[in-house]
Amino acid sequence: MLCAFPLLWLIATVSASPWSPLEHTRASDAESKSASRPQASQFLVNGKGIPDVNFDVGPSYSGLLPISSNSNETRKLFFWYFPPSGQGSTNDLILWTNGGPGCSGLEGLLQENGPFSWQWGQANPTKNPYSWTNLAHVLWIEQPVGTGYSQGTPNIQNEEDLSAQLVGFLQQFLDVFSDLQNKKFWLAGESYAGMYIPYIADYIYSHPGSLALNLQGIWLGSPVVGQDAIQMFTPAVSFVHKFENVFGFNQSFMASLDARATSCGYTQYLETHLTYPPPAAPFEYPGNTFEAAPGCDVYTDILMAALLLNPAFNIYRIFDMPPVLWDVLGFPGTFPQSQSPIYFARSDVKAAIHAPQSAQWTECNSAVFPNGDNSLLATYTVLPDVIQRSVRTVIVTGAADFSLLTEGTRLALQNMTWNGKQGFQSAPQPDTLIVDGVGATGFMQSERGLTYYEVSLTGHMVPQFNPKAAFQSMQYLLGIRSTP
Repeated sequence: MLCAFPLLWLIATVSASPWSPLEHTRASDAESKSASRPQASQFLVNGKGIPDVNFDVGPSYSGLLPISSNSNETRKLFFWYFPPSGQGSTNDLILWTNGGPGCSGLEGLLQENGPFSWQWGQANPTKNPYSWTNLAHVLWIEQPVGTGYSQGTPNIQNEEDLSAQLVGFLQQFLDVFSDLQNKKFWLAGESYAGMYIPYIADYIYSHPGSLALNLQGIWLGSPVVGQDAIQMFTPAVSFVHKFENVFGFNQSFMASLDARATSCGYTQYLETHLTYPPPAAPFEYPGNTFEAAPGCDVYTDILMAALLLNPAFNIYRIFDMPPVLWDVLGFPGTFPQSQSPIYFARSDVKAAIHAPQSAQWTECNSAVFPNGDNSLLATYTVLPDVIQRSVRTVIVTGAADFSLLTEGTRLALQNMTWNGKQGFQSAPQPDTLIVDGVGATGFMQSERGLTYYEVSLTGHMVPQFNPKAAFQSMQYLLGIRSTP
């Protein structure tokens, strides 16, 4: 999770696949021993001592580090870093951040792609066979300042400020974990990280020598790439038609939605602009791109109707039904739940991972941009250049995500120019995303350095809801798989 910005807007309005050891270097036992990192010993986490985890997850390192080398620096980011498992590459480092803005990367570790998993409804954590630590070193980060356990007063105004602070943190991190210097570096995140990650990558590419890592590419899961008008309002009625049996609306309500989609211009916009190749561009969206015109907020009306029929309706995964599953982090669906104890708010968990006992941990904090994020969307600014300068760029979406709709994501990509052409020239084709060679699970298209996956029957947090597909997409990003 999460993309808090549509949620906040809404509330305001109402076993791993093996590969040849010849293809990737396998992690050595020596690298995973704490003795190899004496200066990092203060951050060492006992793999047998993580509360409620009844199996050994191996050594890891967590704690707070400042965002600069200034001796008076009070702003610090919290991290949890895992070396690769026995089959993971020692030459690659993945950084993972959640979105929000202001949502904790520890949610990604615990419920998406970490070595132990505590999913919604689970009584206890279990081993995750699709942990990204089976691929590389992985660094989960709580950023920007004000997120999760991270310390200090938030003061950023835009994505450039955020990027500078994160790179400052990484400089301190690499001083402590110096054996990671000069590794191949991959940036990954989901939801509002569709803003974070391209801007961070652009900052690194634009400041050569600022970081002792070799940035190779980026992975974006269900990312923010377009305005609300593009990713939410315009495709909302089309989305309902794709899942009519899930929503269960009667014919008269569907007819009214269709009429409004036509009168508001949504139907025509999709027919005209969601084409391959796209029309000559860039194309514009009529009217306000962050608020629906009067009578045209079909998205909220659909959501309210869905909740009337199904009180457990979940914008992050539309197939959920009552009861709302218990979540150890307290955020299992459309609205936060009053559940306890919240795992990362417990004193024994804080002690085990070197978190400050005084920290009031919450999964998301909307105040990390005190005056809002004044940056333009990455698709209109830095993302095209990042794609051009990267070895590979991967975007993964879930077809059953009603928080950031896949057709809206495709619309935004069709309005973006990268590597000399606008949009994908050919449409993503069904039955082209094959997981482990045993089944077709969605759409895929790869052109000019950008690969797009659309995973069927999967919600917003793809590594949580379809960990195998997310794992396979990361294998491709890292070059472990030769084809998407």
